Amino acid sequence: MTGGDSRALDDFRRFLRGERGLSDHTVRAYVSEVRRLAGSEDCRGAGGLDRLEPLAVRSYLAGFHRTHRPSTRNRRLAALRAFFRFRVREGAMAADPTEGLPGPKPERRLPDPLSAEDCERLVEGRVRHRDPVLELRDRALFDFLYSTGLRVGEAVSLCVRDLDPDRQEVRVVGKGQKERVVPVPSQALESLRGYLETREPEGLLAEPLFLNARGGRLGDRGVRGILRQRLLALGVGRRASPHTLRHSYATHLLDADVDLRSIQELLGHARLSTTQRYTQVSPERLARIYRLAHPRARSR
Repeated sequence: MTGGDSRALDDFRRFLRGERGLSDHTVRAYVSEVRRLAGSEDCRGAGGLDRLEPLAVRSYLAGFHRTHRPSTRNRRLAALRAFFRFRVREGAMAADPTEGLPGPKPERRLPDPLSAEDCERLVEGRVRHRDPVLELRDRALFDFLYSTGLRVGEAVSLCVRDLDPDRQEVRVVGKGQKERVVPVPSQALESLRGYLETREPEGLLAEPLFLNARGGRLGDRGVRGILRQRLLALGVGRRASPHTLRHSYATHLLDADVDLRSIQELLGHARLSTTQRYTQVSPERLARIYRLAHPRARSR
């Protein structure tokens, strides 16, 4: 990678954080994708990122066709497109080499939620822990995630002051720095209260809502590890990610006949079509609609 490429990456990183307001996770992912391109033979042969032609970018992306899913290739293209548009805007390039380049057709992957019983076991189950405070934290954490449907990045970014126990709600900054208010059920608030009472009250409001074992802010990778261990300890016979709890939240609301528009607002989806995926993964809802609507399904 040339010195010019390194400077371009630094400028791109500052742009994503400052002007685009993207999360640290997304910034790392975008910069990593551009750095991968900068280290490729296609880029070295062109003499650097700012000298790349459309054919070279197409050749680079084609190399991932057999080894990566369409969703991964689309994310890769999105990162490169953001970078080259930035460079054109800065005057470093005359044209964007990704312009007009079609992305692969995305897979129609449906959410795979946990059952309500498994979610209950995750939240209510007790795991032997060397540190009882961490057990309180873990129960409060997963009760909170399942009860609010927040993205894991949103949850770990919260501070105690973002929570309003009196109004039973939490103020969240989601994708694109969009703010929304999400209700927090009383049981989840009670779990959080039990956890927060173990911490020093001085300066608590400014502290992260969830701490790691060393007293720093708990990260999304840490949540994934804790969830994996907890599911195993509780005998839940399947793998799941924190995002699975978000899927479960939406699916179980849909099963309870909450309308899609309300679920869209709660989840912070920009488009209703994203929320509509959940209508395809709720057999209980489909069966109930069928029983109520179809003449041959009604009891005589």
